[in-house]
Amino acid sequence: MLKRFGVITLAIISMLVLAACGTNGTDSDSEETEEPTELTMGFVPSQDAANIATTAEPLEAFLSEELGIPVRAEVMSDFSGLVEAMRTQKVDIGFLNPFGFVQAENRADVEVILKSIRNGDDYYVAQYTVPADSPLQSIEDLIATEGLVWAYADDLSTSGFLFPAKQLMDMGVEDLDEHFQRITVGSHDNAMLQLIDGQADFVTTFQDARVTIESDFPTVMDDLRVLGVTDAIPNDTISVRSGMSDDLKQQITDAFMSLNENEEMLEIMHEIYTWDGVAVAESADYDIVREVFAAFEDDLAQ
Repeated sequence: MLKRFGVITLAIISMLVLAACGTNGTDSDSEETEEPTELTMGFVPSQDAANIATTAEPLEAFLSEELGIPVRAEVMSDFSGLVEAMRTQKVDIGFLNPFGFVQAENRADVEVILKSIRNGDDYYVAQYTVPADSPLQSIEDLIATEGLVWAYADDLSTSGFLFPAKQLMDMGVEDLDEHFQRITVGSHDNAMLQLIDGQADFVTTFQDARVTIESDFPTVMDDLRVLGVTDAIPNDTISVRSGMSDDLKQQITDAFMSLNENEEMLEIMHEIYTWDGVAVAESADYDIVREVFAAFEDDLAQ
């Protein structure tokens, strides 16, 4: 369905290569973890990538001061890239969506430490959106109508694709590729633009992604209509790569938790990902995401 995811000298070289595989001074084979001299945060854009890079600069400065070492932000092209960067330890702190975290935990022993709060909740839903004048009136109409153009951010997007795809399959769609014309557009705001431009019949995004383009399209709330939503999805994560010391993980956790009392930084997080705060998270919080992952695991394997 988806198209994817014998001599002494040689021995010495091999050991040197292995020793160099860790980043930021971390040797994963050592019993004692050497603390990094710099930390890299990885973001995947839900909006314009250049805007995130600029918007995150105050957060870089804040965390650098709180942790006592430089912290820089890096914008990745997609969740697959962020998972791989954490696996190779090129990214220390990942802003992973729920599915990205589950995948990163499986592939790279990534650990979740925090989850986002939006509108007072630690969960959200995926949203189906259509043009206001669309004849489609329900999710059942999507299932009953073949050939519709479906636009969404990324095949690894929890709300953009995975939860809606699982729901559509559970409701009767046997083959997504045969039933729909699927196009990936890189971000949730781009998905909304597909509707504005008449390039898609429906899109799936986080709730409510219409706000991401409201400044440019003031009538978007009237022009685009919500068709339906999925079951609840646990919110996005702040996760850390493997091999990080418990002390550093706690320092990072404390630094991010302090954002809840910092209005300026909360505004930054809201501008980046529409977060209103953060809360402590555990791996078990994402069991429902693992169930959806199991349905797509063979197709997403790389």
